[in-house]
Amino acid sequence: MPSAAQIPLAMLLVFVAAKLLAEIFERLGQPGIVGEILAGVLIGPQVLGWLAPSEFLRTLADLGVMFLLFRVGLEVKASELMKVGGTALLVAVAGVIAPFFAGWGICALWGEPRLESIFTGAAMVATSVGITAQVLASRGLLDKRASRIILTAAVVDDVLGLVVLAFVSGLAKGAVNYLSIGLTAGLALGFTFLVARFGTRTVRRVMPRMHANLRLAESEFALAMTLLFALSVLAVFAGVAAIVGAFLAGMALSETAEGRVTDLTNGVAELLVPFFLVGIGLHFDLSAFASAGTLALTGVLVVAAVLSKFVACGAGALRMGRTDAIRVAVGMVPRGEVGMVVAQIGLNLGVIGHHIYGAIVFMSVATTLIAPPLLKLAFASPTEMERKIVRLG
Repeated sequence: MPSAAQIPLAMLLVFVAAKLLAEIFERLGQPGIVGEILAGVLIGPQVLGWLAPSEFLRTLADLGVMFLLFRVGLEVKASELMKVGGTALLVAVAGVIAPFFAGWGICALWGEPRLESIFTGAAMVATSVGITAQVLASRGLLDKRASRIILTAAVVDDVLGLVVLAFVSGLAKGAVNYLSIGLTAGLALGFTFLVARFGTRTVRRVMPRMHANLRLAESEFALAMTLLFALSVLAVFAGVAAIVGAFLAGMALSETAEGRVTDLTNGVAELLVPFFLVGIGLHFDLSAFASAGTLALTGVLVVAAVLSKFVACGAGALRMGRTDAIRVAVGMVPRGEVGMVVAQIGLNLGVIGHHIYGAIVFMSVATTLIAPPLLKLAFASPTEMERKIVRLG
């Protein structure tokens, strides 16, 4: 096949497979996002073998999740997130501590080496906000109180997760620089707070003046994209993920952006988000089933990953009432690409073996697939829930 055809062919396979399975799942009454992730499993190395993870697809996936979080940010007001900040912080801290010690403890009891056990715990810590955000956005639920808690907690979770990763990576290298970790954590939290607190006010003053002086076609969208990429870069230098900067950029624009910016953003997101979702499925790894022992460990890790987030985050949000606590608990479950990144780092450092790597990747994909149907059920109205229970009965 000519090399020039490889890129458009890969894009064709990913996009068509994602949308086809999303349509099938929607017709079956299930979230389309599950179909898009399973599309990656289907066309990936473990089933049909049509595509394998590549740098090109990873780049499109990174762009996809950035635009997804930017789109979500456009629908969220900073003032609303600040109102649930205390609860979200409690949810985030509880949702980091419980999974970390659950993963560490399970592997230690299984007889795995100490560093391998600690790295497994680190891989179970951070929530994949992109998955939950996509489900909430597609169902028009971003204005719900539980959704605001989930998004705020997931941003804090990202910062705490990177601190945990820095700590365990230091252990693997033989030296933990506590001062560096503390400074990184302070810078990351400070950056996130300042942009969330003052970003909207600053954009409201500056953006209209710049827009009025530009002759560019779609000048407001051009300014929005500049802010998106600028805050994404600053977020990385501050010690958090680029997607946090993308989310903060959208939130800063939420009160001033015109409908045209939202429409164009939605168009770009619809093109790129499937690459993020399919990319998760492409990493599905059957090596977790290589032996009975590894299979059993994988099953226990999946159960622990779900229950540790569900119980800890639900307890953290219990002051908001049982219904919202359950919604928050479910929304914090998916690990997605975050768990896989930690596993890859551990593998590159020589800290974890291939059997643990496969178990972590399977756990990441499994929790990602579990969360959307549970979110749909958790956010269902009482009438909808009754109909589902009757149907299941």
